[in-house]
Amino acid sequence: METIGYFRCSTSLQDEERQIRALKKAGAIKIYGDHLTGTSKFGDRPELTKCLDELEEGSILLLSELSRLSRSFLGMVNEVSKLIEKGIHIKTLDGRLDTTAMPKEITMLIVSILGYAASQELDQIKTRTAEGRAVAKSRGVKFGAKRKYTPQQAATVVEMREQGKGYGTIAKSMGFTTGKVRRILSNEGVK
Repeated sequence: METIGYFRCSTSLQDEERQIRALKKAGAIKIYGDHLTGTSKFGDRPELTKCLDELEEGSILLLSELSRLSRSFLGMVNEVSKLIEKGIHIKTLDGRLDTTAMPKEITMLIVSILGYAASQELDQIKTRTAEGRAVAKSRGVKFGAKRKYTPQQAATVVEMREQGKGYGTIAKSMGFTTGKVRRILSNEGVK
């Protein structure tokens, strides 16, 4: 039986090294991995696609935990079901799933529970993130892209507008687009 490992990191800032070392130590002879969220579609994960294409009947898909495959309840249940139907086994390093040692019915029950838990954890992460964002906004933290103009440029745009110059004239003289001139004036409370 060939053992192939798969890791997933939610962001490019996360270090996959921990997962890769653990997968190698557990016997994975090949390892694939993606830097995408757990809610991304399976077709949008190029390394997962390669990994699944390589798995054959009797192979083992090794994961650090089942949520590396998906954080969606339905995604997890559907994908695990497909793999089991193809005769592919799944093992997780956290010890929660080992399809080589349990019947399909028990496997699907465990996967359903783990899928539900992963889905609930994702909902909690989203809730905490939204709450944190709301608190930060109430403290005056600004989100989004940084302004690409200096306070001096904004002052010049405001001054030119107060002199009666049009958006196009201001934009041309400042090297901005008219949209940018409008945003600057809006941010400065000038029409």
